[in-house]
Amino acid sequence: MRSLLMSAFILSTAAMPLGAFTFSSIEGAELPLDAWRGQPVLVVNTASRCGFTYQYDGLQELYDAYRDKGLVVLTVPSNSFRQELATAKQVKEFCAVNFSLDLPMADLTDVRGRNAHPFYKWVREETGFVPNWNFNKILIAPDGTVAGTWRSGTKPTSAKIIGPIEAMLDG
Repeated sequence: MRSLLMSAFILSTAAMPLGAFTFSSIEGAELPLDAWRGQPVLVVNTASRCGFTYQYDGLQELYDAYRDKGLVVLTVPSNSFRQELATAKQVKEFCAVNFSLDLPMADLTDVRGRNAHPFYKWVREETGFVPNWNFNKILIAPDGTVAGTWRSGTKPTSAKIIGPIEAMLDG
């Protein structure tokens, strides 16, 4: 049953190249996606001035509920849609003060176009998915494949997202 359920969500059969994608953390360190191989990783492009910013609460709730089972929720602040604060320091402070976030957070990152981060270019090549606004979500399966993509309107705690995550954590 688990493999049948999983196959319904796999969008790409090409695994992420080992060590191929590293984000700079908002604190200046590196966040290599390969460090989380074997775990589901939900990557979400975010912006502080977006109408979907309330979803930070749901992202933190999702992370709190499943992090001990292996889920990683990586937020990727981006000004690709001109709704992010000017500096990483401002973004970090905004998220800490308004949402008490403690989930991994990348530095300001382009998510579309010629200057898009290589991770987002890879997702586009593998699935055709390109963030069309803030708070788009990409679920990477433990094997490095793209297991699901969702647009801004899909809440982080929706069954559409939780279902595939739970299926990945059951084993």
